[in-house]
Amino acid sequence: MHTGPAYCIPIASSPKPIALMVAFPPCKINLGLNITGKRADGYHDIITCFYPVPWNDVLEILPAKDFAFSLSGEPVPGTAADNLCVRAYQVFKNEYDLRSVAIHLLKTIPMGAGLGGGSSDGAWTLRILNQLFSLSISAGQMNQHAAQLGSDCPFFLQDKPMIGTGRGDVLSPVSISLKDKFLVIVKPEVHISTAEAYAGITPRTPATDLRQVLETRHIRDWKQLLKNDFQEGLFGKFPIIEALYQKLYAFGATYVSMSGSGSSVYGIFDQEVDLKKEFEGMVYWSAYLD
Repeated sequence: MHTGPAYCIPIASSPKPIALMVAFPPCKINLGLNITGKRADGYHDIITCFYPVPWNDVLEILPAKDFAFSLSGEPVPGTAADNLCVRAYQVFKNEYDLRSVAIHLLKTIPMGAGLGGGSSDGAWTLRILNQLFSLSISAGQMNQHAAQLGSDCPFFLQDKPMIGTGRGDVLSPVSISLKDKFLVIVKPEVHISTAEAYAGITPRTPATDLRQVLETRHIRDWKQLLKNDFQEGLFGKFPIIEALYQKLYAFGATYVSMSGSGSSVYGIFDQEVDLKKEFEGMVYWSAYLD
């Protein structure tokens, strides 16, 4: 997985040597997701396990005379000002009076998939700027800045599995490893907004303790014990998602779940499988986890 400090590439042909910073923001899957309450601020309290996945975007940032943002690859809705990379730059620009930069984002992680690709891009923009301009911002301050961008942005400062509570921004370590498991992610041509996913959700106390399940139970037990509360409502609304869920189990997955609020569905396998032809017309990604 491409994580850790961004790569620093000197551009020797420049009249004055400058550094191009390149990073590979990963996505995540959710191992269980329980919605436990409605908050006074309009958000919901959740408990989930964020697990990093080596499906990466490519993010390049370098100092520039004027600010610029460009995008290639997968389509991203909204204006440039709405993009979390731009918003992350503005957060630091306002607080630390940064000079201008040029940002290019090569997007490979699909939007509206419950994989957190946009949140990862925003968090990694903060990480690169902190390194590029030697800001020496503390971990606590970085978390606060990331939380301004989105509830799951702080997770993408961590590079390891974490339990998320509160809005998902209160993080604690968890002893869980999917090393050498084979992960398949499938995304149908369905986009689910966060508001749509939460519509009709009734918060409740989960029947099982998520951390305990992850740390003490075998993955073969997760099907009965590890739930994503969004699935119940969204399966009925989008039968294609439930069909993917059933199909991945039929092909031998040990555990299958929707990630986040969807629409992607992932399956964890003990051995490598090649199912791309079975999901033609959909976004398909697979790899061993490390």
